[in-house]
Amino acid sequence: MPAPAAPIRLGAPTPYITSHGSKVARLHMYDWIVLVLLAVLDGILNIIEPFHRFVGSDMMTDLRYPMKDNTVPFWAVPIIGIIGPMIIITAIYFKRRNVYDLHHAILGLLFSVLITAVLTDAIKDGVGRPRPDFFWRCFPDGKP
Repeated sequence: MPAPAAPIRLGAPTPYITSHGSKVARLHMYDWIVLVLLAVLDGILNIIEPFHRFVGSDMMTDLRYPMKDNTVPFWAVPIIGIIGPMIIITAIYFKRRNVYDLHHAILGLLFSVLITAVLTDAIKDGVGRPRPDFFWRCFPDGKP
């Protein structure tokens, strides 16, 4: 007679790592190193001089969009993109007490933010296209 099958267990693995996260962080040391390298790369991309594209009179018609204030204030982007999700992740951690999930959620959030920043800054530096309201920034009175 065959042995009975083990019951199917749903959810997270049962031996939670509920102590402190140093063991989990050590297991993912290379992930943290890559994260630091991405942050350094983004810092370098913000420092280097971008490509300067020549703006001729034929391009000026495409760059005459009206100058407007920011739609989203600059201080709101980190709050919405990083601090808000961190608060939600931490609240879920306090409910579930799973250091493993907390660590992976923080790593995933930081990786997504830094990869987006590196790709965006690299493309902006490489292309060097002026802003759509370039004309009005250079000539606020409207006379070239």
